Amino acid sequence: MNITAVKDYLLTLQQNIVATLENLDGQCFRTDSWNRPEGGGGISRLIEGGNLFERGGVNFSHVMGAQLPPSASAHRPELAGRAWEAMGVSLVLHPRNPYIPTVHMNVRFFIAKPAEGSDAEPVFWFGGGMDLTPYYGHVEDAKHFHQSCKDALEPFGDELYPKFKDWCDKYFFLKHRNEARGVGGIFFDDFSELGFDGSLAMMQSVGDAFLKAYTPIVERRRDCEYGERERDWQAYRRGRYVEFNLVWDRGTLFGLQSGGRTESILMSMPPVANWRYDYHPEAGSPEAALYSDFLPHRDWLV
Repeated sequence: MNITAVKDYLLTLQQNIVATLENLDGQCFRTDSWNRPEGGGGISRLIEGGNLFERGGVNFSHVMGAQLPPSASAHRPELAGRAWEAMGVSLVLHPRNPYIPTVHMNVRFFIAKPAEGSDAEPVFWFGGGMDLTPYYGHVEDAKHFHQSCKDALEPFGDELYPKFKDWCDKYFFLKHRNEARGVGGIFFDDFSELGFDGSLAMMQSVGDAFLKAYTPIVERRRDCEYGERERDWQAYRRGRYVEFNLVWDRGTLFGLQSGGRTESILMSMPPVANWRYDYHPEAGSPEAALYSDFLPHRDWLV
């Protein structure tokens, strides 16, 4: 089990993504390296007030601890009390133009180690995925994003894309509103069924697919004209993003409960968001079409 290979890949992935995003935006990302007193650290790459991205972060972290935090031990109670190590790259991009979707991607590795002197084996898994959150839906964008996800997974089994798409639809769902966060993508966790080498290769394929999935959408929508109405709608829908991340997201809970770096964990928050009481967009409007045509779960590749 070559954990160094995982770390080397993740650091290279972070750098490749940041370099491409800097070329798209024309502004450089800030680099912020940090150490965690309990063990480990990371490199946060952040852009704010860019030409294209109003706010975005591409974070690498490699952290460890003596005992699993509650969010993880509740999920896998048989691992309670074990020392652990986790590393990953996580990104969220909030473009300025409301016609460019917000996007999230994460790939990660986790290992829970047995106590010293124990005959138990270490337990490891990979996780991650990516999902797209448009404010104004476009069928061709959703199809392209999902096709890129499917292409990344196909070499590892035809069953993975439908399985991980369904997992994403169920995970990125605001149960308190009975509403999807966006048009989905793929999500997987606790994945080790291809063994260490095979599971790592699958995770790498997902990470490498991100720029292929998202960059063409950015280039297609970046010159769309918008005004106050579109920005207001974007801010309203960003409120849903905040709700999901703070109420339901396991990664946010794990980071905060494990003593993670708050600035890096909450970099996923949009720079501007708002809420209105019992608001409903005008029937027949492009804003209403998001609810009727894009947020309901569907097969985008038929």
